[in-house]
Amino acid sequence: MLICPECQFENPNANKFCQKCGASLSYKVCPKCSTDVPVNALQCHNCGADCGTVWWAIVKKEGIGELAAPSGDKGQWGLEAGGAGEEKNIDEEMPDALFPMPNDPVLSPQFSVGSYLDQEQRYQFLATPLPQNAEVCARVLDCQPYQVSLVETILANQRQGLIAPVTEPNGIPKIAEAYISLQSPHHPEIPKIHDAWQDGDVQVILIEDRSDWQSLLDSWKKETTSSSQILHWCYQMTQLWVLLEPLNCHYSLLDLSNLRLDEDQSLGLQRLYAETRDNQISSELQEEEEEPLGLSAEPLTLKALGRVWQALFRSSQRTQFGLLIQVLDDLEQGTIQTIAQLRSRLQEVATELEVTTSPIFQPMEAEQTTSPTLLQVDDFEDSASRADDLPTVVLSVQLSSLEDAGCTDVGRQRQHNQDCFGIATKIEKVDLPKNRFLQAQGLYILCDGMGGHAGGEVASELAVQTLRQYFQEHWNTHQLPTEEIIREAVYLANEAIYQQNQQDARSGVGRMGTTLVMLLIQGNQAAVAHVGDSRLYRLTRKRGLEQLTVDHEVGQREINKGVEASIAYSRPDAYQLTQALGPRDESAINPDVEFFDINEDSLFILVSDGLSDNDLLETYWETHLQPLLSFANNLEQGVTGLIDLANQYNGHDNITAILIRAKVRPNVGSKE
Repeated sequence: MLICPECQFENPNANKFCQKCGASLSYKVCPKCSTDVPVNALQCHNCGADCGTVWWAIVKKEGIGELAAPSGDKGQWGLEAGGAGEEKNIDEEMPDALFPMPNDPVLSPQFSVGSYLDQEQRYQFLATPLPQNAEVCARVLDCQPYQVSLVETILANQRQGLIAPVTEPNGIPKIAEAYISLQSPHHPEIPKIHDAWQDGDVQVILIEDRSDWQSLLDSWKKETTSSSQILHWCYQMTQLWVLLEPLNCHYSLLDLSNLRLDEDQSLGLQRLYAETRDNQISSELQEEEEEPLGLSAEPLTLKALGRVWQALFRSSQRTQFGLLIQVLDDLEQGTIQTIAQLRSRLQEVATELEVTTSPIFQPMEAEQTTSPTLLQVDDFEDSASRADDLPTVVLSVQLSSLEDAGCTDVGRQRQHNQDCFGIATKIEKVDLPKNRFLQAQGLYILCDGMGGHAGGEVASELAVQTLRQYFQEHWNTHQLPTEEIIREAVYLANEAIYQQNQQDARSGVGRMGTTLVMLLIQGNQAAVAHVGDSRLYRLTRKRGLEQLTVDHEVGQREINKGVEASIAYSRPDAYQLTQALGPRDESAINPDVEFFDINEDSLFILVSDGLSDNDLLETYWETHLQPLLSFANNLEQGVTGLIDLANQYNGHDNITAILIRAKVRPNVGSKE
């Protein structure tokens, strides 16, 4: 079936357009020039921008060192081993293989650029694949990107609590099980799995393509990389160790080339390696007179992680610093034997660096992954929950970027747009050879007006103007306004609308008013104030989507009194507002004001109820919001997509949304 990229409706494979929303299933829009491009095109024919959906393919034959087909047999995979009496120089054909196997494969001519990985001719090779230690790896173009895959179906079933089949003919191969078990929005370090299948003894897996991600080693070498950033990466590796160890995938941390950084300089893996003798391990980790790590029959210990860090220092020619020198020595000597001990020692290093203002390293989330349906690991969930008790390493963070976009729409049923929003930002960026920082201040206001002909429009606009002018006069420092100042601003906006009602002699339902949700950002600190049912959401990779405000309405008031939600919202007046700006004087309102820190990359979403009704964001956040955490996706297009989504599923009211993308990083101003 074909999944519509706009509304997620399931369509028959033969459809050219979505049966539900009419979106094209044969063309996509170029993100750069908005030209219609065939879905199977790698680049836009108009501007040359990359448009294709590309995956990283791994082809492996079951058994260690047995990727090659039997002698003389190519099969559909185009793989062959040397035939009888035919000798091959492994070192010449695979110069980069650290641990070559006797039967390493040789590619046949048909396994080349332009050929297909599968019989259905969906996945096309973009380069001639190269053998890597009994595997073939290459980038492939997805020529049918809207076609649902078996793995996507399994993951969808897991999210819905359904049980996926453990085994079935031509089903999920063994090498895909760890990826499926670890798939979670809370674990962006793990490459997303897209598709997998098994044909005989040949296993194929398609994962997120991270071949162009920056190497951790390259960043480790940079003079501008601070000690705090290095400590941050070390801590992330301890998180990954806890996550991967129950699945015997912690070998993934031993290959320096497998350690990559995303656009936010956060650690990620290019792929997963399991505990096998053909596992590729960086030569930097090998001691001259002892067996390479990972090839020993002994279980892998934290000594291996310490050697990874040593190799990074040695290869980058950076000098080890402070107490970390002793940590590395104790790891090598086996004095540090548990992750808890290691994190406690990293905490000591962080304290020595005198960067203890804000927590960036949190304990691993209790819910490491959804319950595995294909891979049964008895102790996996116990290990994940134990990680919550591990020490928290504390490092300061600073804002590295702040972007925003807003849009409002009248909807499909209203004649007037009573929503209004305002955005005001001040950004100062300093970039020096060994120090850089961003001093950012952002004010984001969203109001949903109500009351008589044109009344709501007047109220919402008056509130936005009043608040913007107030903070322009009273927010001139590099600190957030106090709670008293924020409340004073809200009361002032209420008074402006209230006096307008009095002047116009409005009464009853004719008295105009407005809801308010307002976000203030100063550096990595934030405050939210709200009155009514307009909302603020926050999206992070670790926690997913969270609603930060609680609606001021009758149903929620009853819930606060202890009434069950189903009963509270069965009342005919359940959605009637209990607070709004303007209809009454300030004694009738009590704005909620909360403060919080931005300690991880976050997407903030301010919305009127035309977008939040019917749990629209809770239903579609993974498709319409989660991609916007990345710089690769445009916020202007993202907010337009939200408006279109609301018009499709709601449309009964005005629709307004403001998106704010806040990125943070460890404080590079720490002493070296």
